[in-house]
Amino acid sequence: MREIGILEVGGFQIGQAQDLEAATGVTVLLCDKCAPCGVDIRGGGPASRETPLLDPRAASTGVHAVVLSGGSAFGLDAAGGVMQYLEERGIGFAVGPIHVPLVCQSCVFDLAIGRADIRPDAKMAYQACEAASREHMQEGCVGVGTGCTVGKCAGAAFAMKSGVGSYAVEVGGIRVGAIVGVNAMGDIFDIDTGEQIAGLRTPDGTGLRSSEAYIYQNMEAQQNGTVTNTTIGAIVTNAALNKAQMGKVAAMAHNGFARTIRPVHTSMDGDTIYALSVGEANGDPDLVGTLASYVMGKAVGRAVRAAHGMCGLPAVCDLK
Repeated sequence: MREIGILEVGGFQIGQAQDLEAATGVTVLLCDKCAPCGVDIRGGGPASRETPLLDPRAASTGVHAVVLSGGSAFGLDAAGGVMQYLEERGIGFAVGPIHVPLVCQSCVFDLAIGRADIRPDAKMAYQACEAASREHMQEGCVGVGTGCTVGKCAGAAFAMKSGVGSYAVEVGGIRVGAIVGVNAMGDIFDIDTGEQIAGLRTPDGTGLRSSEAYIYQNMEAQQNGTVTNTTIGAIVTNAALNKAQMGKVAAMAHNGFARTIRPVHTSMDGDTIYALSVGEANGDPDLVGTLASYVMGKAVGRAVRAAHGMCGLPAVCDLK
């Protein structure tokens, strides 16, 4: 297994834009051609757009773009900017002289950090499309990761800053990558060592403690919680798989969340993973799904390690 950059998977571009003062942003995956795409939603409070397209019973065979953004449900307006960008370039489902791009989107809740009155919109998403690259993706507090935080079960006073991360590998010509915005209520653990690397801080703010233990001892933290968290991401692979198979890959990728985020998939989260087939390689769905779980877990770790302190919240690099 060889580590590669996520854009080396090929077949797509990534663009990002953000408002640092408002602490929110958007990350866009632009596919070179209509890509078979599946989705798996495990959290209890998702904010999403056009996900019914990804049902294997739906007529659409794929999508042209996936948008990951902040702004909670308000941020769903961002997809309009991606649709405008694609339509102007004649990309989309042809209906006579009109092209209708198929764009799916999910959002994280970041309204409690920065400015709640500024959210990703069509203009910001259009800017992200204009900045799209095949060569480099910045990680940390950019794009969807701009307003991401973790370790919030005891309130913002003990939370930490997170961000967006990516990771990809190649095995026998099959390439699988993950991109994720980590905005979890729970703690973050290294997928290889099991070590806690971010999350709920100790009362003095300098170290880490267990969110699970805190919830067990303070049940009201769970009972009185609101849907203010969500970890959202996407898997990309050069394996030529259909929509139903990519739905299974998305489901298996959630194991990467389960191995690195605790607790996860609660009613206070909107955890969602898309999975896109962007190539023509001959690949086995179970192999792709197994790799998807691993690269997603690695991407979660990179998202918190790449973040820097913002809005009064420390990041991993700030802990002693």
